[in-house]
Amino acid sequence: MTSSEIFSIITFIYGAAALLYMIAWVFKKPMPGKLATAALTIAAIGNLAGILRRWVESNQMGIGRAPLTNLYESLIFFALTIAILYLFVEFKYKLRILGAIASLVSFLSMAYAALKLNNAIQPLIPALKSNWLIAHVMTCFIGYAAFTIAFGISIMFLVKSSKEAKASGEQPSVITSRIPSFDILDDLTHQMVTFGFLFLSIGIITGAVWANQAWGRYWGWDPKETWSLVTWLIYASLLHARLMRGWKGKKIALLSFIGFLAMLFTYFGVNLLPGLHSYQ
Repeated sequence: MTSSEIFSIITFIYGAAALLYMIAWVFKKPMPGKLATAALTIAAIGNLAGILRRWVESNQMGIGRAPLTNLYESLIFFALTIAILYLFVEFKYKLRILGAIASLVSFLSMAYAALKLNNAIQPLIPALKSNWLIAHVMTCFIGYAAFTIAFGISIMFLVKSSKEAKASGEQPSVITSRIPSFDILDDLTHQMVTFGFLFLSIGIITGAVWANQAWGRYWGWDPKETWSLVTWLIYASLLHARLMRGWKGKKIALLSFIGFLAMLFTYFGVNLLPGLHSYQ
């Protein structure tokens, strides 16, 4: 079985996991939730197996590179990191409700990669032939995954806040009543942003070292570099506002939302601009 065939199967399993999480959320039934966790675990294992299989295929073709060097491969890895990070959060905090968002994003990442992008294994361009490649890409996408989880938590916070504000004195709706308390959501957002910020920082540093090796300078204000810095500054502002200003709740959720939009543009938007990272 080829890596592409594995990824096709895994895409449907991610979709099934998302559906099961939503059913568990709406109907508050334990069995769909358990099945959703099992499906997402299988999808994550299969996703990892597909990445390793693609690496083997690359070696068999005489290319021998890590499958992390283009938009197709990065989306596949992005889906995996989101799934693994969410499963850790679910295991530690028993917050199964977040699985609906996490598994849906993984599904959409895999589906977009399969339907819209070229999955051919191609040789690396000279600038990408570096030992810093794996460290740079992996740390950045672990950070991206953490920011995505934080975004999902922030969405739940804002929805719960909005619904409760409109329904003051009324019985909470079925959906919002099953969202965890504001304190739990706020604390989790802070933890995920802190985790993501650490890995994004490492990713920017390793990228700078890689840039110096490839192009003879650590920083060149390439669109990808610039927007990575913008994203880093937004999340740095969030952490500063929480730690030094005591911001909590809705303000932090909104900053997390803005940071996620900046992250998406860093990931996708800069591909529309001319630059050294346009190959991604």
